[in-house]
Amino acid sequence: MTDANSLELDDIQAGALHERPSPYVGTYVLLRVADRYDGRKLIRRLIPLLSPARSVVANTPEAWLTAAFTYSGLQTLGVPQQSLDSFAPEFRQGMAARAAHLGDTGDSGPEHWETPLGSREVHIALATLAPDQQSLDRLVEKARRAQDEFPGIEVIWRQDCYQLPTGRTSFGFKDGIGQPAVQGVETRRPNPGEPPIKAGEFILGYPDETGVPAPMPEPAILSRNGTYVVLRKLRTRVAAYRRYLHDRAAGRQDEELLGAKMIGRWQSGAPLALAPDGDDPLLGADPRRNNDFRYGDDPRGFKCPAGAHARRANPRDALDHENSTDVRLHRMIRRGTSYGPVLPEGVLEDDGADRGIIFVFAGSHLDRQFEFVKTQWLNDGIFIGAPQESDPLVGPHPGAAAFTIPHRPIRRRLPDLPPFVITRGGEYCFAPGFRALRWLADLTT
Repeated sequence: MTDANSLELDDIQAGALHERPSPYVGTYVLLRVADRYDGRKLIRRLIPLLSPARSVVANTPEAWLTAAFTYSGLQTLGVPQQSLDSFAPEFRQGMAARAAHLGDTGDSGPEHWETPLGSREVHIALATLAPDQQSLDRLVEKARRAQDEFPGIEVIWRQDCYQLPTGRTSFGFKDGIGQPAVQGVETRRPNPGEPPIKAGEFILGYPDETGVPAPMPEPAILSRNGTYVVLRKLRTRVAAYRRYLHDRAAGRQDEELLGAKMIGRWQSGAPLALAPDGDDPLLGADPRRNNDFRYGDDPRGFKCPAGAHARRANPRDALDHENSTDVRLHRMIRRGTSYGPVLPEGVLEDDGADRGIIFVFAGSHLDRQFEFVKTQWLNDGIFIGAPQESDPLVGPHPGAAAFTIPHRPIRRRLPDLPPFVITRGGEYCFAPGFRALRWLADLTT
């Protein structure tokens, strides 16, 4: 068994382990493979453009490209059925087939998704990120030239993204806080309150938090050093969110407080657990302090509501007393990016522009990482003792959804929450290691 500290960084694609730069620009491209031989040739051409984790873990490169494949894509490329059958069932089914389970219903249902997201036509996903537009354009152009040489490859979807001028999400909050540290990987964002997570939680072939590697697809050369990737396009209803707070707040200060209670942080990134009474921009900007906290001293959620978005996504030590949930088994690497124009400050009416987040997850367990957090912690409230409540920001909010803010002497309850985030589509993908990519390129089936 390989020790987690012996990660084969030369064989792992950088995308899963490398932190998103700030600022950043990026592009997500989906390809359809009409000819498997052209698909294999394209993989061979792309390999030199991909960055291994070793080259970027300690430094920010000019730009880096990540390649991943859907189940339909691996099937189209000619991966033997025995190998295909050994992948995780969630990956084989695809996100669209899992939509009801994930809470993607109503306006978020697959029948409303952008074409071709969720279809069998999506075969290869390419993600390119860079600190600036020129670096991005150079790498994207190289990838485009590689693709253009093969008539059996077609670009069927593209989404550009960038860091908003504010450096925050479209809802106005500092993003990218709370990423787990990975054992064996240097990070510029230490988390003093959480020891590094075993590498096997995110990269196949290494022990995870249970002490053994996650189930690996066959053959081992295909799966080792690979990771599952979740790609979701989420449209944010920023005007509806602002209007909801505006209509229920006593003034601007109360509006900011309600938003912080829903998120679990102030807009600056300062956590309520450390700054419950007011924003602290210096705390929010300090990566050594803004993630160094726990919830165990606030079981009833007077500082940070138990149902707040950040606390649901990572309960930290809040569940320790139950002895039934190991939070470390459900930690996720998120590589989300923003897309679309900023809604001008103070605007409360929707301008019709498409804006939101491209949510990206990387991990070894689709079921107990992404799907567990989405269904059990974000969509449901049973684990916090509020079965009728879902995440106030990203929850599906069917019917008369509400959000409870603990307060003395009387709690505050926000009723009739509308959906603030709409799923526009998504894919389950697999990002192989470099040896696996060469194995795919050399298939003869």
